[in-house]
Formats: sequence, structure tokens, C-alpha cells
Amino acid sequence: MSRPTYAIVDTAAFVANYRYAKSLAPRARALALVKANAYGHGAVTLARALAAEADAFGVACSEEAMELRESGIDNAIVLLEGVFEPAEIANAAMHHFTLVVHSPLQLDWLLAARPARALDVWLKVDSGMHRLGFEPGELAEAYARLDASPNVGKIVLMSHLASADDTTSTTTTDQLARFHQAIRGIEAPVSLANSAALMAWPQTHGSWVRPGIMLYGSSPLDTPDSKLQPVMRFESRLIAIHDLAAGESIGYGGRYTCSVPTRVGVVATGYADGYPRHAPDGTPVAVNDQRVQLIGRVSMDMLTVDLTGQPQAQVGDHVQLWGDRVSVADVARQCGTISYELFTRITRRVHFQYR
Repeated sequence: MSRPTYAIVDTAAFVANYRYAKSLAPRARALALVKANAYGHGAVTLARALAAEADAFGVACSEEAMELRESGIDNAIVLLEGVFEPAEIANAAMHHFTLVVHSPLQLDWLLAARPARALDVWLKVDSGMHRLGFEPGELAEAYARLDASPNVGKIVLMSHLASADDTTSTTTTDQLARFHQAIRGIEAPVSLANSAALMAWPQTHGSWVRPGIMLYGSSPLDTPDSKLQPVMRFESRLIAIHDLAAGESIGYGGRYTCSVPTRVGVVATGYADGYPRHAPDGTPVAVNDQRVQLIGRVSMDMLTVDLTGQPQAQVGDHVQLWGDRVSVADVARQCGTISYELFTRITRRVHFQYR
């Protein structure tokens, strides 16, 4: 009998979300982001589910790309941080990876290499995010050097938007203007739109869009989108129930004290499974498909919920931490974080099931 803590991943929902992303920018191709083990969902399984439709996959590094190749994925794969040393270039050429080039050092490495075949490149300009990318004034020269090299095949021009999730900010329009100024006179495909921009800023769509978090059913915007389908259900079971008197405290440090007689359920999930330790009292949980509240501090292996409104609940009953009954966005909001972090924190102790 195994510990009843599961992440149930719906591959059909993942495919449906990709199709929805494509429908928002019907003239663009879509790079499906499966970096960080597909945001904690399982990159190999989800990439296989989408391989027949994906225009390309996006990962952070060669290790993630090799995992896909070795599992039989032959779609185009873009290394979003490029290579970290010159020795990676030969492997990238051998396995037909596309390289992001975001710095003069990476550019010099690629031009000095002797790859077995030309590599496609996504050339990145810093339009205001100030993490990676060439300065706008340096882009034209970088493009010319790449375009003249036999080491380079097709070139896509890209940038990353810092505040696309804030539809009231001028940051996105400022970055868009800076990007177009930097690439003026260059005829090449472009890619700007992440999930938030794909959903809220159609003027950024360009030739390639880069859906990430929306593929997993979580909206990057403040307002939910009913067309996005949750891909992960994080679930467990009740393993104990106690009836406590008013004045009794619960868990480490006695953070929660019962103000009235309270029925308390103990759930077999804790921070060692990836549930956030700092989740406050009142964070939503679903027991038997009905919302209840977390009470008391989350511990390594367990958390506690208020079952006062469910006198019929019993040991073994179903609990959902997030999924179709409890939005991961609601949990993230309560915890002062984002759904990306919650997804990627799920640990190997959790049993993954794919449906």
C-alpha cells in the first residue's frame, strides 16, 4: 500500500491548451515550453503527447533537450539559454538543436566552431527585461555576422517581455517599440509573445509565440480563462480526523487555535511533497469535492484542514490540493507566490499518474 499522494496529469488537457494557444495567434507558429520538466508535469510524457502537433519545443539547456531526443522526440528543440560552453555546439549540431544566442561570447563561440552542420539560431535582443540579450544598438552587427557565417542556418529575432501580465502598464508597448527599432531593416521572423502576451497583447504575436504556463492550464493574467484546462490535479487522502475543543491548538508552534469546537482532518501531504510550508490559514483545499480551509502550519509530511462543515467526512476520503476543484492560482495567491513555483516544487515522492 503506497502513500496516497498523487499528481494526476491530463495529457489531453495539455494538447487542448496548446491548440487554444495556437488559435489566439493563428498566423504564428508556437514554441511549446517544456523546460523545468514541463513545469514539473513530466517533460517526456507531455512532449510525446504533443509531438504530432508541436511546431517546436523550448527547453532551458542541452540536458533537457537530450532527455527529449533520447525519448524519441524529433521535433525542433530550442535551447532558450543557448550553450554554456563551446563544447556544447558540436552536440547541438549532431542533435539538430536550435540555439538562442544572447551574448557576444556565445556569438564568438558559434562563429569559431566547426559544427557538422549549420545550426538554426534565435538571436536575442534586450528590449528592457535586462537579463539576457544584445543591446539594441548591437543587434544589427550581430545579425550580420551570423547571417554571413556558414555555421548558421535560419535566424529568428527574439526578445522577452517583462510585464506582459500587467495590462495597465506601458512596459510592453515600450519594449515592443524598442525591439522594432533594434531590428529595423532586418527581414527575419520574430518572436516576442510569452503566455501573457499571447493572451493580452496581439500586437506582439509575430512569427513565433512561446506559450508556457498557459499550456498547463494556469492563466498568467489576474483574470482566469475558462478555456484553459487544468493539466495537474495534486491529490491526497485524509489519514486521521480529530474533534478538538475550543482553545485547543494545532500543529507545530500551535499557529492555529480553535475558537469553537472544530473537526480537524489530517492530510498526507506536506512540504516534502512540494506543498508550500508558508501556506497560511485559510488556504483553500477540497475534501470530497467541497472546499474547506487549511488550518495550522504545514509540516514535512502532513497538513491539517477544517472539517467542521463536513461531519460525514472519514479517513480515506479524497483531498485535492489543487486542480479542477481548487485553482492552483488561488493557492498561489494565498501563499504570495505564482503557479509556476508550485508546479515545479512537486517532489519525486509524489506518485505521478498520466491520463
